This record gives sequence, structure tokens and C-alpha cells, in this order.
Amino acid sequence: MRLFHWLRAKWTRSYADISETLTEDYVGERAPRGVRYSLIGALILLLLLSALGWYWSNEPDQFNVIEVSQAFSEPLVTSRAPDQLVVGVATTSALIHAVDLILHKPGGYLSNDIMPPGLWLDNQPSWEFGVLVQVRDLSKAMREAFSRSQSQSTEYPDLALAEARFNVDHKSWAVPWPESEYTDGRDYLYSYLQRLHDEREFDAQFFARADNLRYWLGTVETRLGSLSQRLSASVGQRRINTDLSGSVAARQSTASPSELIVKTDWLLIDNVFYEARGTSWALLHFLRAIEIDFADVLEKKNAKTSLQQIIRELEMTQQPVRAPIIVNGEGFGLLANHSLVMASYVSRANAAIIDLRELLSQG
Repeated sequence: MRLFHWLRAKWTRSYADISETLTEDYVGERAPRGVRYSLIGALILLLLLSALGWYWSNEPDQFNVIEVSQAFSEPLVTSRAPDQLVVGVATTSALIHAVDLILHKPGGYLSNDIMPPGLWLDNQPSWEFGVLVQVRDLSKAMREAFSRSQSQSTEYPDLALAEARFNVDHKSWAVPWPESEYTDGRDYLYSYLQRLHDEREFDAQFFARADNLRYWLGTVETRLGSLSQRLSASVGQRRINTDLSGSVAARQSTASPSELIVKTDWLLIDNVFYEARGTSWALLHFLRAIEIDFADVLEKKNAKTSLQQIIRELEMTQQPVRAPIIVNGEGFGLLANHSLVMASYVSRANAAIIDLRELLSQG
């Protein structure tokens, strides 16, 4: 026991001597002035960059779809009453404003940053990617369905150009430059919005039909289903392979195990969580716009309540995250599991979307 105390005392004295020497040599009175100022400056710079990174990591607030739509429509209104929105304006305006927020929020677009503090951040780029996926899906639906009266109709040029711009690599830091491409896509959407207000422009149309809405909701359903599975895999799951269930004649390219162990990598858990938050944030606004543009269809199908329930579930995903980190507790363990809570809301929203699509398919 005495030997232990002797070794401990000797180590403590040695450590204190070394620490004092390093302190004096680099930041103390004996340190060269240039070295001392450089270290102090580096420390201050690190603190400033950390504070700036924290500020940039704040997610944009939710916006009022009606107010945004009226703001976009006000300079374009001609013969209609200022508060009377043209069909399709709410959805198009919400899409444009979502792109604006990705590009012009604090810190701007961060996914392709190669300098600190953007280089150090991963949660906000994941959030951006979640929003961007929904922007891509909705712009595709507008080109292929919402703006066309039937499958053989000609697609509207501005929407075709906009969709292509939104599909460039979101992490590219050189050519093509995502910020420039997304800005061009946003401008093409605004050009389409202008022509929706022009009563002499018959080619620019937005068809609020049940089959068009079902088409887009089918894509949303698959996106949320995938996110729900990835969020649930945060704790690891043993899953029975059901890939070919329900069809005796079904086949697949290569054989796969009858039971799989699915688990999200520990370093990717927070990325998946914030991607889900970004996806839910974008869908929340797009569905509020859909509620305006497809009001007559939803009323006729008695489906307005179903849509409002989806919006309610998505609103719950946007509650403030009060923990400093995304906690990944084990099942019914002591700590919370943010991913499983998010998976619960996403799954319920997805189930409600399936029910809504069924309602829209009925005559």
C-alpha cells in the first residue's frame, strides 16, 4: 500500500512539473511572444468557429403556406381578387420557398462545404438532404402528373428543366455547383408559377385530380417506409426475410438469408434522425399546400380529415430536440431512444398516407 502511495505521489509531482514546464514554454512568461499569441489566437478562432457552427446548426422555423403563397401571388395577380389563389399556386409556392430556405438559411447550403465550420457539421447537411429528397420527388410529380391532363400530354418545359437541376449531386463542391443549379431550378419553378397566373397561357396548368395526388403520395409512402425501417434499426433487429412473401411464383436475382440482422451504424444514427426531420419538415409544408390546392377533391372523397391526421403526425416530428446529442437507448433501457420516437411518428404518418390513398382510389 505504501508503494502505491509513493508511486502515485511521484507521478503527480512529475505530471505537475511537466505541465508547468509546457505552460511556461508555450503560453507563460518564458514563451516566445509569437508562439504565445499564435496559440491564443488559435484558441479564440476555434471558439468562434464552434459558436458559428452551433448557430448554423439551427433548423429553419416552419412557415405559413398561405402567407407565402399570397406573397408570391401578389405581384402576379391581374383580374382575380388578391386573396383568391389560383389552383396549384400553394403547392408551387411551398416548393419554391423550401428551396429558398435550403439555400439562404443561416450558413447557407452546407452539404458541400469544404471549410470549417461547415466541414465539421453533419446533422444540418443530413437535414438538408431530407428536404432535398422531397423537393426532388415533388418536382418530379409536378412534371409527370400535376401539370399534365393525361399520360400522353406534353410535359411543361420549365418543370422538366427544374427537375433536372434539383437532381445534381448535393455534395459536389465544384462543377456542377449545387447552389447554382438549385437556384436555376427555383427560377424555373417561379417561371411556371408566373404562367399559372396568366389567363392567356393555356399550356401552363395544374390539374388537382385524385389520381395525380395518389401518384405523388405513392412516392411519399415508399420514402417514409424506408426511413421508418432505418430509424428502427438504430437498436438492431433480427428480421425474417419476407421479400418474396405473398407470391408463389415470385423470384429474385440472388439468394438471401432467411433471417437478417439489421442495425444502423453508430456513427450514422444522428444522420438518419436529422434526415427524417428534414423529410418530415418538407412534407409538412407540402401537405398543407396540398390541402389548399386539392380542397375540392379531398372534400368530395371525404378525405380531408385523413390528410389533417397526417399533418398532425408530422408536426410531432418537429418538436424541439432538447438533448445535446441524439441518444440511442437500448429498447426498454434507462436512456431514451430518439430514433425510435421519430420512427413511431413517421410510421403512423405513413400508415395514414396508405389509408388516404385508398380513399382517393374510391369512386
